[in-house]
Amino acid sequence: MFSKNKNTSKLDLEQHELLENAQKRIKQKKRLYTHFVVFLVGSVFLILINKILKYGQEYNWFIWAITFWGFLFVLHIFNVFVTDRFMGRDWERSQREKLVEKQKRRIAELEQELNANPEIEMDGKKKLF
Repeated sequence: MFSKNKNTSKLDLEQHELLENAQKRIKQKKRLYTHFVVFLVGSVFLILINKILKYGQEYNWFIWAITFWGFLFVLHIFNVFVTDRFMGRDWERSQREKLVEKQKRRIAELEQELNANPEIEMDGKKKLF
């Protein structure tokens, strides 16, 4: 009876983690699509300012602004669809496990050092443990 509760809680944790990951991806994609719409509207607005309102009409400055913004948009796409695949949830988990293992090894080394040499000098005085 108790084992069923443990298994269901483990499943609940896994399902919760999967749900959180799915929500994170949905949020990333939603922000990307919003960025795309703002980029399109903003680009049209910049062209209108230059051509219709004749602001800086002697030079087509909007091309540089749209090009820079387009570059930022491409970086956003790269971040959502490429970087997240390589540095996503699995990568974070493996990095976390490596760091925890490294900390455990360092603690074990310090404990061995402490057990091997019980005399530790603190504030100029030797203390025994």
